[in-house]
Parts: sequence; C-alpha cells; structure tokens
Amino acid sequence: METPDRSDPNDALPTGDNAQTPAAVPRLEITTSRQFPAWLAEQKLSLALTTYQIGKLFFIGLKDSGELSIFERSFNRCMGLCATANGLYLSSLYQVWRFENLFTQGEQQDGYDRLYLPQVGYTTGDLDIHDMAVDADGRLIFVNTLFGCLATLSETHSFKPLWRPPFSSRLAAEDRCHLNGLAMKEGRAAYVTAVSRSDVVDGWRDHRADGGIVIDVNTNAIVADGLSMPHSPRWHQGRLWLLNSGTGEFGYVDLAAGNFVPVSFCAGYLRGLAFHGHFALVGLSKPRHNRTFSGLALDDHLRSRQAEARCGVQVIDLRSGDAVHWLRIEGVVDELYDVVALPGVRRPMALGFKTDEIRRVVSVEG
Repeated sequence: METPDRSDPNDALPTGDNAQTPAAVPRLEITTSRQFPAWLAEQKLSLALTTYQIGKLFFIGLKDSGELSIFERSFNRCMGLCATANGLYLSSLYQVWRFENLFTQGEQQDGYDRLYLPQVGYTTGDLDIHDMAVDADGRLIFVNTLFGCLATLSETHSFKPLWRPPFSSRLAAEDRCHLNGLAMKEGRAAYVTAVSRSDVVDGWRDHRADGGIVIDVNTNAIVADGLSMPHSPRWHQGRLWLLNSGTGEFGYVDLAAGNFVPVSFCAGYLRGLAFHGHFALVGLSKPRHNRTFSGLALDDHLRSRQAEARCGVQVIDLRSGDAVHWLRIEGVVDELYDVVALPGVRRPMALGFKTDEIRRVVSVEG
C-alpha cells in the first residue's frame, strides 16, 4: 500500500514556530504547555479536532522524537466527529464521511501508525450536523440541528429522523431551538442539549443567556435548565458532564437536583468535550464579535479574571478540577467545534480530496 506525501501545499497549512509561511498563506501556530507531549506519551493518546471556520480536520500526535506531530486535511465546514473501533465519522457542509484506518495492528510508515481513509460518503444536504455518536448496534446517530431532531443516515434520503424534543410541534428546517449536543449511555442516546425551548424559526437566539436545557431522550423530561448555550454533553464515570458555553464553565449535571455544577472555568467559548480516564479534554474558541456570542456572562467572567479568550484544548484533571495541560492555537484558527480522544494511537494521519494522492492508495481486504 502506498501512502501519501504529506507536504503538498494545496492541502496543508504551515504549523509550528519554525514554519516558513509565504505572504499569501495565513499563519497557524500551535503551542502547548511544557509537559503536554509527555502527557500524550504517558497516556498513549492522540487527539482529533475539527474547525468549521477554515474547514480543517487536525490530528495531534507524537513523532518518534517525542515532539508534537500536527497533521491536517481539508473538509468543507467540518464539525461533528466521533471515533469507531477502527475509524471515524466526520460531518461536513452537506455530507457525512466514514473513515477507516488502513494500517493493520503494528503497521507503520514514516512514523505514522494510523492512516484514515474517507471510505464512504453520505450526501445529507446542509443539515448543520453537530454532535455524532455510534450506538451499540453500530448505527450512527447525529444531531440534526437544522431540523431540531436526532437522526441517522439513510440509504435513500437525506436523513431518517429518530427523535425530537417534546416542545417541537413539527419537523421543520428552521433551527428553532438549536439542538446541538448528544450524550450516549450504555450504547444508546440518553441526553441532548439545546440552547432554548423555542418552537419558532431561529427562536433560540433570543434565549442565549439562560434558556439552555438538557433533555432526557428516553423520558422527554427536561433534567436541567437555566443554562447558557450548553454544548457537548457526555456521560463519563457515572456523571453527565457538559460545557456551559455562554459562561465558560465545564461541569456536570446533578440529575437529582436538576442543576448544573461548575467544576472549572476555561478562558474561552467552550465546544467539544472528550474524556480519557480521569482527564477531560475541553475545546476552547474565541467568541465571535456578533449578536450570537455577545452579551453573555463569559464576557464578564473573562474581564473579572483579566483574561483573554483562547482557542485550543485544555486538559482538566477530574479529581481536582485543575487545568493540568493545554494546547493553544493562534493565527488563522479562532474556533474549534469538536474534540475526540484516540486512545492507543501515537501518530495519526488521513487522506483528503485536494490532491491526487488518494487515488494511489489501494488496499485489498483479507
């Protein structure tokens, strides 16, 4: 099997402090806390990140030297991301892509131990797909934000609806409540987040500060409310964690009391949450200066701490609530959407469509 040349200028942005950047190419710099690479090595972990702002899928791993490895590919408006046993699902502007790793166990080339190929693409139309997850039956479930429902892929149509909030009067392409987050529990869809309970077109924008809710998918009960633009609910270690994005707080929902319990403040608009053991990996973005992101409590929290919003990933130790490591992105990228942990992976790469290298990669089953 032939693997690609990763230096093609048509599909890559320069990264790192020593990158030589032509004047016409926007600069991208990724820096980390001093022990972040050592932590990745210790945890036997790599990360995958998406940013719809510039349409990039990033892989963060380690070179043989122990230095950070940064690999990226272009997918138009890529957002939702989830891992499978041997691959990934990725949502883009009007498609969902299923990636498969072509390397066998122990196989490497040029120091890379995973090669993710976009094996199957589903054309969905522009559904504004947010969180995605694979259930116990191997079925992809995604948050169809445009229609305000949970959905799955269809072999013959754009999508197949599975569930919608109890306050939603009908299925409509109107982004009424801005349904965005999905938490799985024991292989089934369990909880979702929405910015509001609105049942009119684009109504969620009027309730950004305190209209956010968490809904139990199985009972239709609202288990927490009063949140500010919540995102990325995840069930981990017996708790329902989420990001209260409008306040910059990472925490969990006390399901008995029905309230959100903050654990850590992070300097940014929070989106994208993954877990690895006792650690949470939280995605941070710089808020856009428009009506959607202005006037939130996050602004006051940043000012009171004399902090500027950052873009990157913060690693939080769940045992203490402390931020123990961080990765920071500066330059052309101000926003992330999703963060996925890739345990057991040291240095991943992927194929894209902007160069012809994908046509030269051929694998034979069995």
